[in-house]
Amino acid sequence: MNAPEKSLHEAVDKWLAPTPAMPARVTRFCHGVARRRYVRVEALRPGGLLSIIFFRHDDGSWNVFPPADARPAMDGRRFAA
Repeated sequence: MNAPEKSLHEAVDKWLAPTPAMPARVTRFCHGVARRRYVRVEALRPGGLLSIIFFRHDDGSWNVFPPADARPAMDGRRFAA
């Protein structure tokens, strides 16, 4: 699996490869809904409009998949004497 892109710019460059003739633009962003932050970026391509949503992860990286939900976990330290 590839390493996640740390910046949104890196992720957009990788997935959309914008050029001056075919730039990419942010069309929607959301901060704080259920602790999920995302940005939708669009680019016009010869085949039509391409839209990708990038999700911000807790480590600061941007990815095309949302971060995993926190799951309950047991912690043995609570029971240490």
